Amino acid sequence: MSDRERGSDHRGSDQPNLAQPNLAQPSAALQLWAVRGIGEIRAGDDLPAIIADALAPLEPRDGDVVVVTSKVVSKAEGRIRPAVEREQAIDDESVRLVASREHPGGVTRIVEHRTGLVLAAAGIDASNTDDGTILLLPIDSDASARAVAGTLRSRFGARVGVIVSDTLGRAWRVGQTDVAIGAAGIRVLEPLTGQLDANGRPLVVTAPAIADEIAGAADLVAGKADGVPVVLVRGMERHVAELDEPGATRLVRSAADDMFRLGADEAWAQGFAAGAASATTMAEAEATS
Repeated sequence: MSDRERGSDHRGSDQPNLAQPNLAQPSAALQLWAVRGIGEIRAGDDLPAIIADALAPLEPRDGDVVVVTSKVVSKAEGRIRPAVEREQAIDDESVRLVASREHPGGVTRIVEHRTGLVLAAAGIDASNTDDGTILLLPIDSDASARAVAGTLRSRFGARVGVIVSDTLGRAWRVGQTDVAIGAAGIRVLEPLTGQLDANGRPLVVTAPAIADEIAGAADLVAGKADGVPVVLVRGMERHVAELDEPGATRLVRSAADDMFRLGADEAWAQGFAAGAASATTMAEAEATS
């Protein structure tokens, strides 16, 4: 029986090499399988159990990472609203407007989501959902990842990590990529500060966002239009950890470190208003002196 007939799609060698890698060494190879057989998810479905059933033919093992798109998590949690409520939903899910731009199709709003993520339209999406509906991001993506990871570890007796992924744009780049908005049982960041590079120079600020890199790789296998919401990743054993490891919220940049706290137009307007107010105050003070 082929991988596809068993409910999976392995993209790589013709026959997957399931040998356990040396956990003490960095991965020399990365294998990814698009997990088939998930089906349409509805509100109230037991998503962790559904994912476990679909993964069973691949026999998950210690060190595997399972990437789950946020859309199926949102569907299972009932995070669905009528499309006509989109603008109100953005308001409800946002804590701050970062930037807003008008264009022929309407207005794009970049906002800070209630979870700290900065993204377009509060992550609300109308793709891969029923006509006339929109999907909001999961309530707590780290908690959702922990629920899936707990079920998979119990079911397969394996130390498996889980990432909940979503698609984001990037401030300095054109296009989008998938990133981790939730994680459990995986070290999402690998601080290398203090280590030496290949030429013996100390690394100062290098900290690969491991969870984001895995999420991006998984999207290459799943594809945006193929309806594959789960990917199994093998080869990241050294990054898999216990379930009390900090989740993807660790990857959210703090306000103090955010050099792009506002859009260019918004920052200019804020500075202009502050300058005008200061000038008015000074003028009033001189008039009364």
